[in-house]
Amino acid sequence: AAILSHAQIHLILPNALLLSFYPTMKLTAAAILSLAGFASAETFFKEQFDDSWSDRWTVSSDWKSKSDMGEWKHTAGEWYGDEADKGIQTGEDAKFYGISAPLSKPFKSSAGKDLVLQFTVKHEQKIDCGGAYIKLLPGGKKFPTKKFGGDTPYAVMFGPDICGSSNKKTHAILHYDKKDDNLLVKNEIKVEDDQLSHLYTLVVRPDNTFEVFIDNKSVRDGKLEDEFDFLPAKEVKDPDQSKPDDWVDEKRIADPDDKKPDGYDDISEEIPDPDAKKPDDWDDEDDGEWEPPMIDNPDFKGPWKPKMVDNPDYKGPWEHPMIANPEYAHDDQMHAVCSGDGCTHVGFELWQVKSGTIFDDILVSDSLEEAQKFAEETFFKKQDGEKKMFDDIEEVKRKEEEANMPEDMGEDEMMGMDDDGFGDEF
Repeated sequence: AAILSHAQIHLILPNALLLSFYPTMKLTAAAILSLAGFASAETFFKEQFDDSWSDRWTVSSDWKSKSDMGEWKHTAGEWYGDEADKGIQTGEDAKFYGISAPLSKPFKSSAGKDLVLQFTVKHEQKIDCGGAYIKLLPGGKKFPTKKFGGDTPYAVMFGPDICGSSNKKTHAILHYDKKDDNLLVKNEIKVEDDQLSHLYTLVVRPDNTFEVFIDNKSVRDGKLEDEFDFLPAKEVKDPDQSKPDDWVDEKRIADPDDKKPDGYDDISEEIPDPDAKKPDDWDDEDDGEWEPPMIDNPDFKGPWKPKMVDNPDYKGPWEHPMIANPEYAHDDQMHAVCSGDGCTHVGFELWQVKSGTIFDDILVSDSLEEAQKFAEETFFKKQDGEKKMFDDIEEVKRKEEEANMPEDMGEDEMMGMDDDGFGDEF
């Protein structure tokens, strides 16, 4: 690896970083460029919800009627790694929630940098149905802070959405100006639905790729054109071609030599039970003429069908010839979700049946390394303590439930109890 001279290093790195490498200053070119990229990383939004959080965030008071809107709580929750480290929590069941905040400066895709959106989610309520996604939005000075809601145009929608056992996913939705549409990722992304905090990170890169991380582990990555419907298909069916009229695509046919046996249709579906006997107390005069009950006829084979044989004229499935799609054109700006004046706000607009989700540690940056560093200082620093406190609380609950169980309740009955103390019928 090439070793850069002191003069070359001074041209690339700021003085603050240089102090770490004296006196030898023996760094490879790759290492220097990596550090230079880290040093030039920009943070466009960072929120840890300290006591002044409400000065930065605006509740969507004009989005829905007051009776439909839920209140936000400022809390660390029931279990945490640091009681003083709080987030905002949905506080009322069956309510809408809307809240937004401006970025410290607009993020513009035209700058040719990565877009990194990261935040933490904790479903303390053991969520059954509700959204927990964040939105990155344009709007600038015209952003409708008090009316921000589900119809407000956005650039990115990212994060958990859960409703029932069959609808569990992490949304990754990107706006595409050329279609004026919000594009969903084609294949659903996994989601965490336990009661602990989880870190969600989305990266959209100027090379038109993307990646999703949960707890700093990559769970999906790929090309935007493959995973979203940004572009039309590269090939389409040739409109001038159609299946020939004489094309044979029946693989099997009825055997022309197979004939229905004589008398086949005379076999009845049911016959009188030969083992049935007229009861001794049966009175023909009072009860009518006795008839044995009917049973299935073992000789009845159902409607006759000829045997099937291979079709000697079979040509296989007809495949429509494909041609290049004249409407296809590659777009190297698929990643540019924050076009024009850029993205200027983040926000949550949600509906939750059961409240209790806590959001924290939000970051908008152009550097995945910066996001990972922020995660180490926040999410990962609190993770073990939160898990221990949760486990301790659950253990206390378990012991209390056992102590309150009737002494004559068997193990099978205990296993059938739900978390609410009732059986499945409740």
